[in-house]
Amino acid sequence: MKVMFVSLGCDKNLVDTEVMLGHLNNNGFTFTDDEYEAEVIVVNSCCFIGDAKEESINTILQMAERKVDAKCKALIVAGCLAERYRNEIKEEIPEVDGLIGTASFENIVEVVNKALEGKGKGEAFEPLTKLARTDTGRVITTGGWYSYLKIAEGCDKHCTYCIIPKIRGNFRSVPMERLVKEATELANKGVKELILVAQETTLYGVDIYGKKMLPELLKELCKVIGIQWIRILYCYPEEITDELIEVIKNEPKVCHYLDIPIQHADDTVLKRMGRRTNQEDLRRIIGKLREEIPDIALRTTLISGFPGETQEQHEELYRFVNEMEFDRLGVFAYSPEEDTAAAKLPDQIDDDVKEERRDELMELQQEIAFEKAEDMIGRELEVIIEGKLPDANAYTGRTYMDAPNVDGLVFVITDEDIMSGAFVKVRITKAQEYDLIGEIV
Repeated sequence: MKVMFVSLGCDKNLVDTEVMLGHLNNNGFTFTDDEYEAEVIVVNSCCFIGDAKEESINTILQMAERKVDAKCKALIVAGCLAERYRNEIKEEIPEVDGLIGTASFENIVEVVNKALEGKGKGEAFEPLTKLARTDTGRVITTGGWYSYLKIAEGCDKHCTYCIIPKIRGNFRSVPMERLVKEATELANKGVKELILVAQETTLYGVDIYGKKMLPELLKELCKVIGIQWIRILYCYPEEITDELIEVIKNEPKVCHYLDIPIQHADDTVLKRMGRRTNQEDLRRIIGKLREEIPDIALRTTLISGFPGETQEQHEELYRFVNEMEFDRLGVFAYSPEEDTAAAKLPDQIDDDVKEERRDELMELQQEIAFEKAEDMIGRELEVIIEGKLPDANAYTGRTYMDAPNVDGLVFVITDEDIMSGAFVKVRITKAQEYDLIGEIV
């Protein structure tokens, strides 16, 4: 049987997709990226914000059409949308033959087989206290030289705008020995860059070891032969410890890069969001990171137009971004999600105002990013090569300052033949908006 996957949403979702691919691969299924050739189609869905929910529904409906005009015999919906809206999907999209919740990806083979046998709709919904295994032969879909390592599932923070705890459950750390085993398996497959992800990476280990163990995990992962870069995403600022800063500073394999989603900088808005920091805390943490690790690249994300956000509070955030000069920054217009506390707050803001404020912040960040890119000219940086441009003597790559798919690229001009995944030393010769251009030293 040929199976096609459509993986939507975040990189954590992508790990779940790769786990399901692994289980199917171990049971004799083959894969295709052609929806007209696929006999089974699996949509791993997302519903974190309204746009993601809409994309998931539209994708499911599009794939449902393949049961009429193509070879598709079974359509499976997995992930967040299935977990949150399983009854609605069953009632409103009868073409769906199976549903898999966010703690049940190990059941993919069983669900697919039941759907193919025509014995009713296959379903798998384990309790959200369960922790699915990911060290069981994942099929890497990222190109082979980098891979995501999901170190925990769920979240206990309960920010007022976020639905994640209700569709992913409580915070559950993956035991360290399993993560080291998985990292070793990935390295044996050629992975050179590990990207640590979770809803919150900084609390890793608290639930099973009684204390924050991310520094210790990093030290163990640094011992894995073949891994050359380790990148950390989704670090809540209030949970960053001196021990973590020391490991990032002193372990050569750990990239001087940190993703710290702060969401806002006005104290009143942060409190309404249910965040556990204030602007003074943020300034202190960012200052300490830059003092201890001067070349650290800091990425963050913000929400514009949160309920009740005044123009003055938006301007306070604008000033903060201007002063902090983050290396990488993304802004999302607030999306009210049902069953969240924020959706019930008074003073919801019009979409055009939210989007205008988002655009103002992004225009400011564009100026900051362009200046920072110009400052790179003349520097020599290590670059991981990711591919060759067709019909050009140039390759694309990334520096330690750039996570895949969200940050910038380096265009490396050379006549040499370079394999994807190779590390090369590049002198930056030109800046082009968010991206850099350079030549091999």
